[in-house]
Amino acid sequence: MGGGGGSIGGAIVPSVKSGLPAPSSELPAPAPIPPPPVYQLHPPQVPASDRAVVEAEVREDDREAEETDKDLLCPICMQIIKDAFLTSCGHSFCYLCIVTHLQNKSDCPSCASYLTTNQIFPNFLLNKLLIKASASHIAKHASPTEQLRQALQQGCNVSVKEVDILLVLLAEKKRKMEQEEAETNLQIMREFLHCLRKQKLEELNEIQNDLQYIKEDINAVERQRVELYRARERYSVKLRMLSDDPNVRSSWPSLMDKRNSSNMSIGKSVKGGQFWLGGGASQSRAAAADVEAPPITSQPLQRKDAGSGADSQNTTQPGVAVARKRRVHAQFNDLQECYLHKRRYWAKHGQKQEEKDSNHVQREGYHHHHPGLKDFQSVLSSFTRYSRLRVVAELRHGDLFHSANIVSSIEFDRDDEFFATAGVSRRIKVFDFASVVNEQEEMQCPIVEMSTRSKLSCLSWNKYTKSHIASSDYEGIVTVWDVNTRQSIMEYEEHEKRAWSVDFSRTEPTMLVSGSDDCKVKIWCTKQEASALNIDMKANICSVKYNPGSSFHIAVGSADHHIHYYDLRNISQPLHVFSGHRKAVSYVKFVSNTELASASTDNTLRLWDVKQNIPLRTFRGHTNEKNFVGLTVSNDYIACGSETNEVFVYHKDISRPAAWHRFSSETNEGGGDDPGSYFISAVCWKTDSPTMLTANSQGTIKVLVLAA
Repeated sequence: MGGGGGSIGGAIVPSVKSGLPAPSSELPAPAPIPPPPVYQLHPPQVPASDRAVVEAEVREDDREAEETDKDLLCPICMQIIKDAFLTSCGHSFCYLCIVTHLQNKSDCPSCASYLTTNQIFPNFLLNKLLIKASASHIAKHASPTEQLRQALQQGCNVSVKEVDILLVLLAEKKRKMEQEEAETNLQIMREFLHCLRKQKLEELNEIQNDLQYIKEDINAVERQRVELYRARERYSVKLRMLSDDPNVRSSWPSLMDKRNSSNMSIGKSVKGGQFWLGGGASQSRAAAADVEAPPITSQPLQRKDAGSGADSQNTTQPGVAVARKRRVHAQFNDLQECYLHKRRYWAKHGQKQEEKDSNHVQREGYHHHHPGLKDFQSVLSSFTRYSRLRVVAELRHGDLFHSANIVSSIEFDRDDEFFATAGVSRRIKVFDFASVVNEQEEMQCPIVEMSTRSKLSCLSWNKYTKSHIASSDYEGIVTVWDVNTRQSIMEYEEHEKRAWSVDFSRTEPTMLVSGSDDCKVKIWCTKQEASALNIDMKANICSVKYNPGSSFHIAVGSADHHIHYYDLRNISQPLHVFSGHRKAVSYVKFVSNTELASASTDNTLRLWDVKQNIPLRTFRGHTNEKNFVGLTVSNDYIACGSETNEVFVYHKDISRPAAWHRFSSETNEGGGDDPGSYFISAVCWKTDSPTMLTANSQGTIKVLVLAA
């Protein structure tokens, strides 16, 4: 799949619909915390009957106080009366309230009797009662500090001796409060230090365990080096003994002649090989072997390498070792994290395996190895083997200056003999991979070309029937094609909106899955016209993929920022929903039967374990905020495009890029378009190979190979 920015008319990754309900994050209200109990040294023993009487009296006093408070309210403002005035009809109001009322009306607000300002008088008795009620309220509800302050402000007569006593009491109270606060602070500090000590002890224990792992592994590596040295010495001795044997020495010329004749016959078969869509995979792979085995490259590839820089095959062995050590130091932190993770994991989960290995006689030079060390050794070897991407071949997909050049999808066929491209040009083009690699023409002609009604978003080859390929397009149509006849076999038109993704099952070749902007995932069978299964989701579907080891499990990348993993035998709810991406999930690809890679427009790739339902790693380095930039996986490597017109390759155990390559633009060199307007739109690894197909939004297709 691929898309484009506004400047070149491509499609962008869909975002989640605005009307979708947000995931509920409301938590139940916490239970009310009960007040702390009050402890007494000698609690009084009150009989139940007396306690009931006291409680009844308290309730009666409270009720009378409430009624008294109601009698002191102004009927107009419903507040405690201020500056009470009495009317001729016997009702009391706040002075300001009754005067304001009589300016508008000439009646009593309470009884509606005729009333004027000449018929209202100060209510001195009520004012005195109000002052007493206010003082009683303060005495009843105010804090001791407030009561003392009120008494002093009202001019309470206090002697010097009483003031001294109060000061002593206040000083004692202050001392006790400061002591309590200091004790609280010390208690908090004590708890913090205990937690810190516990954490550091755990870290120290972990570091000690790590140091023990490292010590054991250093000893294991040293033992292996000694064993390899001894094996080399034994081989040298045998070689010298054979060289001294006249019978063996006389047979060498005949062996060399046979080897040279076999090499010449292989070269002739490659040169004269024919490429057919229905077969000939062995000849095609032999002709393209120069991509995967640099020592036997053909003359055209040597010229291309000479133009792009020094080749790794010309590098001396010590130079290669130095370069690999340099890569170790450059990515030391990531490699350290990978080593410790694997070592700790195997320390916890690998006891049974280690016991099994200890009882098994292993190959010479590999015993005494801990499984974690062996696992990391494999990562270190594969990661440091490559540092860059070398261009092997390049071709143009169409008119250089035409906007409809975006390659949305590029895929190898079952045998990696041919590859197909599709995009906004409304054409599926099939190329012979060996011809593209061995011939130098940039404008290669496809061996098959099929026109479609709409722009194409995705391709998927059938892994059983070599000539069958499926496509999805912008009108929501899923089509299965026969490349030999150049005709469509089946057309499925149930999707109501643009279909972004389609994928054939590896274990059940008649089944395929598709996902669309209509928020539906559909399962199809090439033996029937209607969909076999339908999954309704709440957001746009950006990508779908079958698990390579199962015809019942699919992964769905959605615009709701999640990956939904389904068992098709029960689609009422997904087996698991993987959360972690912050924007739409544009691609999902299975690295293995248990590992799933995903790409998102949040500038990250993520690796998940679909068996344990846990996240494994997050990859950062490329730029992807709106476009479909491609995603492809191999045994140990994950590759994707970038909106900086670069291809990035990650090792699946290391979070930072292992290699990258920038596409150059002829129009940019001539002062044309902004280089930021182009992006990588499709990528695809060759099976079990360091070779990769890449395409960008300008219509340029490159064959890249990982190099030292």
